[in-house]
Amino acid sequence: MKKLLGIGFWELIARIILRNRTALLIGIFLITALLATQWKDLKFTHTEANLIPADDKVNVDYQKFLGRFGEEGNLIIIATKDKKIFTPKVYQAWSDLMNTIKSSKEVSLVLSVNNLQKLTRNDSLSTFEFKPLVDQSKVQDEHYLKQIQSELFTKLPFYEGLLFNKKSGAIRSAVYLDKKIVNTKKRKEYILNQLIPAITKFEKDSGIVLHTSGMPYIRTLNAKTIVDEIALFIGAALLITSLIFFYFFRSFRATLISLVVVIIGVMWSFGILATLGFEITVLTALVPTLVIVIGIPNCIFFINKYHQEYHKHANKAKALQRVITKTGTATLLTNITTAVGFATFIATNNVLLREFGIVTTINILAIYLLSLLLIPIFFSYIPSPIPRHLGHLKRESITKFLKWIVNTVKHKRVGVYFTAVCLLVFGVIGIGKIKVSGSIIEDMPKNTTFYKDIRFFEKEFDGVMPLEIMIDTKKKNGALKLSNLRKMEELSQTITDIPELSKPLSIVNVAKSFNQAYYNGNPDFYALPSPQEELFLLPYIKNSLKNAKDNQLKSYITSDGSVARMTTFIKDENGEKMEAIEAHIRNKVNKLFPSPRYEVIITGKASVFQKGTKYLLDNLLSSLFFAFFLTGGLVVIMFRSFKMVLVAIIPNLLPLLMTAGLMGFLGIPLKPSTLLVFGIAFGMSVDDTLRFLAQYRLELSRNDWRIKKSVFATFDDAGISMFYTSIILFFGFSVFMLSSFGGTIALGGLVALTLFFGMLSNLVLLPSLVLTLNKTLANQQELPEPTIDFLEHSDEDIDELEMKNK
Repeated sequence: MKKLLGIGFWELIARIILRNRTALLIGIFLITALLATQWKDLKFTHTEANLIPADDKVNVDYQKFLGRFGEEGNLIIIATKDKKIFTPKVYQAWSDLMNTIKSSKEVSLVLSVNNLQKLTRNDSLSTFEFKPLVDQSKVQDEHYLKQIQSELFTKLPFYEGLLFNKKSGAIRSAVYLDKKIVNTKKRKEYILNQLIPAITKFEKDSGIVLHTSGMPYIRTLNAKTIVDEIALFIGAALLITSLIFFYFFRSFRATLISLVVVIIGVMWSFGILATLGFEITVLTALVPTLVIVIGIPNCIFFINKYHQEYHKHANKAKALQRVITKTGTATLLTNITTAVGFATFIATNNVLLREFGIVTTINILAIYLLSLLLIPIFFSYIPSPIPRHLGHLKRESITKFLKWIVNTVKHKRVGVYFTAVCLLVFGVIGIGKIKVSGSIIEDMPKNTTFYKDIRFFEKEFDGVMPLEIMIDTKKKNGALKLSNLRKMEELSQTITDIPELSKPLSIVNVAKSFNQAYYNGNPDFYALPSPQEELFLLPYIKNSLKNAKDNQLKSYITSDGSVARMTTFIKDENGEKMEAIEAHIRNKVNKLFPSPRYEVIITGKASVFQKGTKYLLDNLLSSLFFAFFLTGGLVVIMFRSFKMVLVAIIPNLLPLLMTAGLMGFLGIPLKPSTLLVFGIAFGMSVDDTLRFLAQYRLELSRNDWRIKKSVFATFDDAGISMFYTSIILFFGFSVFMLSSFGGTIALGGLVALTLFFGMLSNLVLLPSLVLTLNKTLANQQELPEPTIDFLEHSDEDIDELEMKNK
């Protein structure tokens, strides 16, 4: 059977590249220019990640809720604990701020002390009317403002927890954005260009510090931080990889060529994102930096091989041709395995991960193609290497390190296996300690003002992340029936008793306010009416709801009165209690609102995100097993030996287990960001494995199938490249630790650590396993010729082929 991608194929590719240099450069320039024209279509995400498929029941329920009550994440809250808010000068500034916000077309409603309405009874129309709490003609009187403060805290219990904290004295305003702009670019423009400047001006004029939060605000500043960090990552990655590259090769020209290659790759990555119509999210924002981190090792491998070839015969043209001919398949396969690590995300039933998988896979193959084409072409135009450029091939520090590894593998294999078993036990024990986090805000930048404001609202108002309960009575005006209102009140009490949840808002609070208003605002009557009182109240309530246009009453009940909404907010510490909280609420719901008479949906941003994390965990574990399967299949194709699959998988599985164990012991939870570590690290670490095994397979044929000699000869050729690329990858991924996002920091740090473990595992454990498990493979018949011709051929083989082709 004729081997795939054989020497003849790559010899042809080498000729095409070196004989058509100008045409290829023009072609790459035109592609780059074409992709650059797509940058204008780049889109930035305006929503947080939804990790659950659209047809999953969790998403179906959430969409059903949105269909009834519209976008829930349209509330922005602004608060202060400063007591000077009820002094004439500051109150006027506060009032001006709220009026400015309210005048914006992007805002549908502002609920604040200065425009607060209180319910009053109108017997002539049998309705309740809203009348201003504050007489604006008296606001220059400080004594009057103190009276307003007292009335708010003692006579308007409906607003407790919504607009004030009775214990601490904190005051806040609720700004409801137009639901049509919440998930659009207009939301970002309004918050950044109008809201924040207005708040800043108030703080400067009054000397009072305000705290601002709410889902639209959090999402906007979070997205802005993501965009700001793209330039940071790209710049840092270029700087650190180029410095390391120059340290290894001591050549400005080689360093510059590598930078040009990865910069073109970065330009392509933005163009590909725009062409595919994918938004820049917290994940896809990492792609340009990944192109640099993955592209530089490609450059190292090609340039190192070029220097090795030139060192042999001092012929530049022959060296460039041999780089492509000898290593074409091996480098292609290692890039494919890296792509496979990312491509596993495509198999998940999740749009965010699927897009990340698609765009990274395309870009990994694109940067390989650019490296394969540009490096030989660029080096063909510049002078030949001088001795200083080749010095890294025999650098004493590297050779000492490799000699230590060789000595360990040669004489201390029992110790290697004992250490591996200990690390395996460590990993397994640590895995048992890992927790799953479903927090929306846990990965957000901790050093930002908006994150600190989230914690302020969690302390003062029990959270900002909404948890929604939708109760469908399946009967017209069923939600207004006193019996159902009492059931909702009982459920509200259950929710209030849960420390992590705020006091809920619902039609129950509205009904209590109606009852209080019926008794002329007496707070002692802030309670659900009795059956007798209901007879008098019902006409008032119905007329009030019918005429409710400029207030939020209809936010709690549908127009036909059949479906009620209950909103609470959760303290988003780490999301681990969400499941238990929902189970507790569901248990109470089942008793109060049994199915099928009622349909009760528990949903909201916080709930959907937490369930999405669990869904992601299940999917990524399946994807990781899929990556193992693909890698194993690739090894079988390469070696036609199942024993080699075991040799390839074990050295790459151990670092993953070690990292997982460290996460358990260090208290780093499994969350969307840390879950990505394992697929990415496995796909990149297995490159070194295949590179080592490919060289080993070649050395076997060169050394008459003597295993020991072949293993140690492999270190001489592949060891330096494996070390160089691993160091680049380690520091390249460490760049992500510059991020202000906890998730990105964890992703970068854990991938870097796993790749470092992977390097040691591939340089120490892998050859040890080869020596132990391959004792039966002492002759060529027991190690068949590979299906894919990934072997590096000798100069004699290539010379013979060239003579035939002439």
